[in-house]
Amino acid sequence: MAVVDDEPLVRAGLRTILNSADDMCVVVACAGTEALATLRDQNLGVVLLDIRMPMIDGLSLPRITAMPNPPAVAVLTTFDAGECIDAALGAGAAGYLMKNSTPEHLVQSVRTLAAGGQVLGPEATSRVIGGYLVMRVATLSGRERQVLSLLGIGLGNREIAERLHLAHSTAKDHVSAILTRLGGLNRVQAAVVADRARPSATRMFDR
Repeated sequence: MAVVDDEPLVRAGLRTILNSADDMCVVVACAGTEALATLRDQNLGVVLLDIRMPMIDGLSLPRITAMPNPPAVAVLTTFDAGECIDAALGAGAAGYLMKNSTPEHLVQSVRTLAAGGQVLGPEATSRVIGGYLVMRVATLSGRERQVLSLLGIGLGNREIAERLHLAHSTAKDHVSAILTRLGGLNRVQAAVVADRARPSATRMFDR
C-alpha cells in the first residue's frame, strides 16, 4: 500500500500504525509531488491520499484511477466539509477517512479496501447516509435487501436466519457482505441506512 501526504510526520505516523498490522505493509510513503510517478511504478492494492496537496491531491483521483490495475484510493484528511466529501466520492474514491481516526479503525478500513470494499468515516457517513448509501442499497441482491431490512428493525444474525429460513452461517455471511458493500459500516449505521431507504423502497425490501 501507499501513503501520500505532504507532512513527513503524518507519513511516518501512518506508516508505523499500518506496518504494525501483520497482514499489511506500506511500501510507498511520499509527498504529493512524487505521487504519480511513484505510484505508476508500483503494483499497489490501496492508496491513502491526502485531499489537499500541491500538484496532486484527493480531488485528482481520476489521474490515479485511470492507471492500469488501479489501486483502491481512500482520501485521508482533516476536512469534513460536505463539498469535500461529495467531490472525493464523486471522483471515484473508495473511502473517506479523517486523520483523527483511531489506529484500529484505520487498519480495519485498509483491510476493507484491500478486499474490494468501501469505507467511510463517521463524518462522511452522516453526510452521505441519505444519498450515496441509500442509492447503493439498490445494488444489493433481493436477499441482501431483505437482510438489511431486518437489520433495520434490530434483529441479530440468528433472528434473521430464523425469519428468512436460512442457516445461521448464511445469515452471518449476508450481514458481513452488506456491511462491506455499504462502506464498512457497523450494524447500527446499516440500520439507519435501512430506515432512510425504506420510505422510497418498501416494496423492494419486502420482496
